[in-house]
Formats: sequence, C-alpha cells, structure tokens
Amino acid sequence: MKPRTSLMIVIVVAAAALATVGCRQGDDSGPIHASGHIEATEIRLGAKVGGRLLEAPFEEGDEVGEGEVVARLDAIDAEHQLAQVRADAAATDARLRLLLAGTRAEDLRRAEDQLAQAQTELDAARRDFDRLEGLAERGTATEKARDDTATRRDIAERAVAAAKSQLDKLVAGPRRQEIETARAKRAAAEARVAAVEQQITDATVPAPRNGVITRRVAEPGEVLHPGATIAVLTDIARPWLTVWIDEPNLSQVNLGDPVEVRVDGSAQSFTGAVSFISPVAEFTPKNVQTPDERAKLVFRVKISLDNTDGHFKPGMPGDAYFGVAAAGPVR
Repeated sequence: MKPRTSLMIVIVVAAAALATVGCRQGDDSGPIHASGHIEATEIRLGAKVGGRLLEAPFEEGDEVGEGEVVARLDAIDAEHQLAQVRADAAATDARLRLLLAGTRAEDLRRAEDQLAQAQTELDAARRDFDRLEGLAERGTATEKARDDTATRRDIAERAVAAAKSQLDKLVAGPRRQEIETARAKRAAAEARVAAVEQQITDATVPAPRNGVITRRVAEPGEVLHPGATIAVLTDIARPWLTVWIDEPNLSQVNLGDPVEVRVDGSAQSFTGAVSFISPVAEFTPKNVQTPDERAKLVFRVKISLDNTDGHFKPGMPGDAYFGVAAAGPVR
C-alpha cells in the first residue's frame, strides 16, 4: 500500500471516531442525579414558665399525638397567687356593684332624720336667742346668757347645713369618676387573674402536632428556667430530601416535578415531588460531593416525601433522580 493511501485511511478513521464521540455527548440526556440527606421538622418543646419538672411521660422513640401532654411543671406557687388575685378581683367587683347600686333607703331615712333633728335644735336655739335678746334689752338678762344662746344658734345652723349636705350627697349617689375608677380597678384585677391562670396553663406542655420524641433533654425533678428544652418532637410523617443542583441543570428542575428517590438499605424506589428551590446559590456541602466539586455553586432543592410506611428517617442518606419519574410513580 502506498504511503499516501495509508495516510488517507488514518485520517478517515480518526474523523469517524471524533464524530462518534460528539454524537454520544450530544445525546447524553440521562436523569439528573443528586445526593443528600432525609430531614424532618423538629420542634423543641419547652414551657413558657420555669419550675420543677413533675412529669415527662414519653421516652425517646414514643409516638405522640397532637394535644397530648408531653411535660408538666410544678405550678403550686402560681396556684397560691391565683387564690390571692381572685380574692382581690372579688373585692373590686363588690366595690363597683356597691357604687352602681346607689344609696340604700335606710341611709336616706337616717340622713333625713338627722337633718330633721338638727333643724329642731336650730329652731329651739333661735327661739331662745330671740327671747334672751329681748330680756337683755330690758335689763332682765345678762349679755353672757344672750351670747351663749347666739353661739348655740350658730352651731345648730352649721349642723343643719352639714346634715343637708350629707342628705344631698346620698340622694345624688356616687360620682361618675368614682364609678369609672372602680371599673378600672376591677379590670386590672381581672387581668391579674388571667395572667396567673395563663401561667398555670403554660406549666403544661402539649404536643403541637403528631410526631415522635427523638430526644429527651430533661428528667422529672429538674428545675428548669422558662423556655428550657424538655424534649424534641420530630414530625416524621412529612419528611423531605435535601439535595443540591448545579446551575447548568437547574433549568430542568421545576416546582412540583416528580422525582425518583432511593435510600440505602432498600431495593425499592420512591416518588417525591420538588417542593422548594432556593433562589440563592451556595457552595456544595462537604458531606455531599467530592472535593473537586465542592467549589461549584449549587442551589438547594427540597423533595417532599410520603412517609406513610415509615421508610424514611431523619439523617438517612438518599439519592434523587430528576426526570425518570415524570411518567408516573415508580414505587
């Protein structure tokens, strides 16, 4: 074979090989694969008030229903305080009702009798003064006797004025400002009662949703400060898989897209749905990708999962395959 002919054959073979590689690269439209870990909502349960922990009936791993009591603190001090503020509230309420009821008929009659008695004494003092004044003018009575009757008359006049003022006050009843003050005091007392009642209620910690106790932090007998974590409740019924997608592949991922999910230790595949795509890029977490890929900017994606059968557990590694579950569930 001539050298020229051999060279032409080599060139043709090389060109064919390059064309073959280019076609494979262009047809590489397989699913997007990403790895991550299963996560679930964790709620740190604690009481708004402090005190000694009396009860913590659930152990780690126990299932808890919404509303079940997961902890109860000692509230004896608040109960004593509640008795005191309730007594104060009752006193302020009685004071207000007394003012609204107005003056009793017995008090009015007594005031009228006192006024009548004072008026009788004033009339007698005036008659004595008039008589002694005439006698003093004729020289048959001393001036001292006349002055004494004048003093008694003046005292009787002031007594009549005071009795009449007291009767008018009783007839008019309490002033508007007194009633408003009593109402304000009653409202303040009722607010104190409500505050202490809330403290007693806050000493009991109910579960805000269904879940599993995954961590128990405090034990009965411990004295806790307000807000201290007593246990951790995990909602394992609605977990999600968190993965990271690089920018070139992000355009192929949309909210609501079905995703095939696989976890270690199970031959089954599961179907999830994209529920969140982060709008902010970040560096790939070190525990997910290789060192060469950690420098890439990626976007966090959450894949919601149905955990009715309890396959998924928080912290479990998982793999997501985007694009293979579009035809329907693969489970």
